[in-house]
Amino acid sequence: MVVLLVLVGSTLTRVRAQDRTIDPTPVLVMDTSRVLTWKDRHSPTRAAIYSAVVPGLGQVYNRKYWKVPIVFAGLGVSYYFIDRNRSQFHRYKDAYIAIVDGDPGTVDEFNGQYSASAVLDVANTYRRWRDISYICAGLVYILNVMDAAVDAYFVHFDVSDDLSLSFGPAVDLAAQGALGIGLQVRL
Repeated sequence: MVVLLVLVGSTLTRVRAQDRTIDPTPVLVMDTSRVLTWKDRHSPTRAAIYSAVVPGLGQVYNRKYWKVPIVFAGLGVSYYFIDRNRSQFHRYKDAYIAIVDGDPGTVDEFNGQYSASAVLDVANTYRRWRDISYICAGLVYILNVMDAAVDAYFVHFDVSDDLSLSFGPAVDLAAQGALGIGLQVRL
């Protein structure tokens, strides 16, 4: 009986030992001898998120500092035109309301020099320009985020002086067995 228990126990031990040697999970081995540079740690997603949260911050993350004033100038000019067109729209809208309200006690800012339709046309023009200014501000913002993401992808792009372009003859065997001669361009 003891011999039987020893034989069964040793068989189970061998089966378990064999199961332990076959491990289907991969083992991740990290190379700790190499220090990552900022280019290795660079993330296009992070650059886009930074630029979406604070316009221009993605360009700083990409170390393209010269682009930050361009982003701020684009947003600043857009804001200036939004504010100017908004104030002019309200000015002419209030004048239009004063002209057409039917109360002789209210006087528009233009003292009746212009008709109601002329003042309404000018108000609509400023409203349209204000809306276009909002669209331009949105486009500048979207271009800011896109520039940061695309520029982050190009961090690893090789721009060394070792790039060359060469021309030379090319010989090609066509599908019908005829010999083709041409010019080959190699980059």
